[in-house]
Amino acid sequence: MFNTQRPPRPRLTGKIFLYGLADIFGLTCIAIGGTWFLTGKPAVLRDFPTSTAEALICAAGGVAVMIWAVGHIFQEMGKQVPVIQAGIDQHLETHRAGGEDSKG
Repeated sequence: MFNTQRPPRPRLTGKIFLYGLADIFGLTCIAIGGTWFLTGKPAVLRDFPTSTAEALICAAGGVAVMIWAVGHIFQEMGKQVPVIQAGIDQHLETHRAGGEDSKG
């Protein structure tokens, strides 16, 4: 029915989760700033942004936060590479033996 044996995937750690929340905050800032450029008035929050400069700073800050957060997410995931690689190697060895016989 379903293959329950799959290669290992990165684990969600507390740091990755927090960096993910920061990424969502950055995306929200981009949305808040971006709606000003589409409508010319605040659309998400009632009193912010009130000018093009505020909208630009909000959107640019959101981009900066997102780049920072994603960089740290990749860094944290990179720390898991040796464990994941060992699991993938084991998974491939386990399934190679059975896979070659069934291809026949």
